[in-house]
Amino acid sequence: MQAVTVKSCSFCGKHKEVVQKLIVSESVAICNECVDLCQELLQDQAPSIKFSHDSRDPQEIKSFLDQYVIGQDQAKIALAVAVVNHYKRINRSLDAPEISKANILMLGPTGSGKTLLARSIARYLDVPFAITDATSVTEAGYVGDDVETLISRLYSNSGYDLERTQRGIIFVDEIDKISRRSESSSITRDVSGEGVQQALLKLVEGTTCRVPPQAGRKHPSGEMIEIDTTNILFIAGGAFVGLDGIMTRREQGTNIGFSSTITSKKNSDLTNVTADDLVKFGMIPEFVGRFPVTVTLLPLTAQDLMMILTQVKHNLCEQYKWYLQQDDIGLDFSSEALCAIVDRAVKSGTGARALHGEIERVMMPHMYAARDYNRRELKHLKIDLELVNNPTVLMCT
Repeated sequence: MQAVTVKSCSFCGKHKEVVQKLIVSESVAICNECVDLCQELLQDQAPSIKFSHDSRDPQEIKSFLDQYVIGQDQAKIALAVAVVNHYKRINRSLDAPEISKANILMLGPTGSGKTLLARSIARYLDVPFAITDATSVTEAGYVGDDVETLISRLYSNSGYDLERTQRGIIFVDEIDKISRRSESSSITRDVSGEGVQQALLKLVEGTTCRVPPQAGRKHPSGEMIEIDTTNILFIAGGAFVGLDGIMTRREQGTNIGFSSTITSKKNSDLTNVTADDLVKFGMIPEFVGRFPVTVTLLPLTAQDLMMILTQVKHNLCEQYKWYLQQDDIGLDFSSEALCAIVDRAVKSGTGARALHGEIERVMMPHMYAARDYNRRELKHLKIDLELVNNPTVLMCT
């Protein structure tokens, strides 16, 4: 079969003599002008990623956080200002002064909302977000994740978009668990404590990190992606159990005897923490210096827990009502039942996490029997005080 000689562009019809270049492939051809036009169209339609968060108002961020996190007003304000300043730094003009990155350290008891605050900030800013547990990280060469795993996880969560990854947020939970075992030097290597803090220093400050593409495994001869961590915001959180005792001893001083002044300090109140307190707790000075913004969360009150249970956006009561709606069953809670659930959560001492456990304990028998309720034509379920204290399937006829 004789090949057809194409002398004109298959798209615009121009002859090869009136265009600069004609690219021919068997029976079709395209000229350089059509190639340029196609390139312009693709550039116009490609989604452009713009991080114009420098124009965001901290008050807008706090209002958004109020929908998901109850209380903690001072923590929300400090977090909102720090995040807005971080993205102002990223988007600053070339003639602006060089500004150091201000990573954020969040301190507060378990269940007070540290992780939820960080996750909500990322949702508002629409940037990639990754959560990692500091207790799973070890020094390179030891069993466990190394610090570069944090970047690899963020890269995966961004949909393998390099630009979005380099402006994302990483939340490192349980950061207090990598404190030094003691202030004195040890003959054994602290690979999951001070060693991890040392390994995190350059990553947090800003360095070029090499990670495998598509969340693969590292291989000496394998392809690697270089990711700059300079503009990645690191938020570290921890309960720092025992830090309040260090603060109390500092505030009371070394006075002893009948003339000494004893000050009372509310347990778990870390509002006035200093860098020296954190160093005495076991964080190395270099690590503390890379987290200049300190956000303190307070223990949740019974009133806070009640609002989390019933009023916050996507609250737990709303979630369990949805579960039963899937089986065509309505759900209500009496005020006495809600108060009892909150009281039990307060006694557990684990904050908002206890609420989920308590309401799950109460609702489990009814969710198990939902289809049976349907067969018995029970269309509405009301949880009262008796069902909170003694969760059981309703015996209806």
